[in-house]
Amino acid sequence: MASQKTQKKKPAKKPVAIVVRGKRKESIARASIREGKGEVRINGFPLSVYGSPLARTLLAEPISMAGELAAKADISIIVKGGGAMGQTQACRTAIARALYKFSGEDAALKERMAHEDKFLLSEDVRRVEPKKYMGPKARARFQKSYR
Repeated sequence: MASQKTQKKKPAKKPVAIVVRGKRKESIARASIREGKGEVRINGFPLSVYGSPLARTLLAEPISMAGELAAKADISIIVKGGGAMGQTQACRTAIARALYKFSGEDAALKERMAHEDKFLLSEDVRRVEPKKYMGPKARARFQKSYR
């Protein structure tokens, strides 16, 4: 009898979040998505105040493609490294992958995203070429003058 009184109820579990990542150049974005009200936050700030208008437009593309699905999910993104547009592209890939996983890997959504831009679900593998010795940049060389 005493053991029944001391037994506590377990708190309700939080809904499980799906975590995906997106990369572009030196930027890495981790997105977690769970059921919610349709909010998108990047490093704690809402999408409406993020970066330039071009960056906001790029980030809104995968959200608009998902339609009603995006309105039922909260997306939280942590992005590090690189420049402003590299971070934007990394976030864009992370958002697209998160929505795709959240949809239960819907083939129609994947087709729409691939038709719009092939780098929405796959990463852009191009990187900056390293600088070589005997030159100011990766491929440029110092000019010689014999006069």
